[in-house]
Amino acid sequence: MPRVTLQTIADRVGVSRMTVSNAFSRPDQLSPTLRERILAAAQELGYAGPDPTARALAKGTTGTIGILLTDSLRYAFTDLVAGGFLGAIAEELAPTGLAITLLSSASTGDLIPARDVAMDGALIYSCDPTSPAVGWLQRRRLPLVFVDQAPIDGYACVNVADREAARDAARHLVGLGHTRIAYATVGAHGPYGLIADTDVPVEGYASIQRRLGWNDVLGPAGITPPVIRQPFERVDLLRADARELLSRADRPTAVLCFSDVTAIGVRQAAGDLGLRIPEDLSLVGFDDGPIATQMQPALTTVHQDVQEKGRNAAALLNAALRHSPETPHLLLPATLVVRGSTGPAPAPA
Repeated sequence: MPRVTLQTIADRVGVSRMTVSNAFSRPDQLSPTLRERILAAAQELGYAGPDPTARALAKGTTGTIGILLTDSLRYAFTDLVAGGFLGAIAEELAPTGLAITLLSSASTGDLIPARDVAMDGALIYSCDPTSPAVGWLQRRRLPLVFVDQAPIDGYACVNVADREAARDAARHLVGLGHTRIAYATVGAHGPYGLIADTDVPVEGYASIQRRLGWNDVLGPAGITPPVIRQPFERVDLLRADARELLSRADRPTAVLCFSDVTAIGVRQAAGDLGLRIPEDLSLVGFDDGPIATQMQPALTTVHQDVQEKGRNAAALLNAALRHSPETPHLLLPATLVVRGSTGPAPAPA
């Protein structure tokens, strides 16, 4: 079957090749009637459209933006908070026609997505700032927006008031009389397990800020929390560590959790041991995703507006793609929402 080209369509309609090209790439240059004739002929002839690679070379743009995630892309599809953030980005960018490519910060063989995938700009979402992937994107001089990352001069960024909200969460527990408080956190790299050292290395900007906020309150109160730490998504391992911690005679009466998902693991461990929430153990999460109100009792947690975060991130990247000289550093509010998972510290046995 002969290959269908722009010239094939031009010959069928009786117009120039440039006119056919404009029907696909510059429709405002044609009357609606003529464009409809050209598109109808293209469909009849089985024309798939202009070659994307050639079109990108001609325009100097790809029509695609990247979103750099943590090592595992699975996180984007399994975590409801991350899903809400990505959905808001897609909704904000929909009128622009830009496509979205998810990029892992890990490399596979000779392929380094941040270096090799064609894109016009990228959002860097909660990644290790020392990751080679971040460095590749910067070296490519692409328009970038950092989200849940330490602010960097020359780049727009969007963060949540993690530290301030974490302070509120810790104050809430101290105000309820809790003096034995633990941390449940996550990380991409070890050490993992039950760690009796609050100075264990913390990675990720949000993790660091939340830990600082907790310490701001518990340090002056003379409270030194044990730490449970496991990889992202390994609720099963965190559950086992929490079960060990909660089995001790001097078990904590409250746990500050990095996220609502982390709180699930602790909640499951408490159930394994027959501990009641909040009579025996108070729990505080972070994010206020859908699971927070699905838990029984509903989870006391810090609310962050991931939809607003996604919309702001996409809008800032869209501005950067238009070569805006502005590089704002946005700090979105986060608010403690008190529900049924926290209560007064139990009386000493």
